[in-house]
Amino acid sequence: MATTYYSKNHEYIREEDGTYVLGISEFAQKELGDITYVELPAVGAEFAGGDVCCTVESVKAVAEVYAPVALKAVAVNEALEDRPELVNEAAQGDGWLLKVELVDAGALAELMDQAAYDAMEK
Repeated sequence: MATTYYSKNHEYIREEDGTYVLGISEFAQKELGDITYVELPAVGAEFAGGDVCCTVESVKAVAEVYAPVALKAVAVNEALEDRPELVNEAAQGDGWLLKVELVDAGALAELMDQAAYDAMEK
């Protein structure tokens, strides 16, 4: 089973079949409420760790999604254009935001594993 890593800002990143998937955590989507729009970057866009890479809009707020580590977008979840609610339905499943290449996979060690994320005061 692939390890999922979390940032303190509630983004996750998980390795799947040799690529990495980025999205927001189940906790984050619950806090945002009904997602109405997701702004995704262009494929090929590069981000340093901590850069805003996406924006998620809900009936409550607009939230910035930060790159947890330096990365390059290699695919975006085009299904979110017509169905942004997928983030609410399965934030860590079909509601993923980006598929990415990592600049330095060793940087994942700076993120939290599931146990540390669950223990974090939210």
